[in-house]
Amino acid sequence: MESTSLAAVRGPPSAVVHRLSRSLPLAAALLASLAAAPALANSALLNSVKQNPQKAKALCEELRSLNGQGISYTAPQAVARVAASQGLSNTDAEILSTYVVGLHCPDVR
Repeated sequence: MESTSLAAVRGPPSAVVHRLSRSLPLAAALLASLAAAPALANSALLNSVKQNPQKAKALCEELRSLNGQGISYTAPQAVARVAASQGLSNTDAEILSTYVVGLHCPDVR
């Protein structure tokens, strides 16, 4: 069996370092998003519908209405409409919509 050096398999050290340096930002972003998940789950934004199921149901109806017009709840128009109706930023509206659809109206697309 022929023996192969580690450098020949993985390339010169500078190439290995280059590949690692390209992967580290992605790994850091992934870890940061995982760390933020528990905080997001306890946020006032999500608690507003956890503690008020009627608000979640009303949002489901609004999203079903958009579905009836051929608009997905993730479409920019839907996100903007939820943001306006709830007094939220587009980012918060997208998070809230995703949360509500997942828990209260999985039939919404």
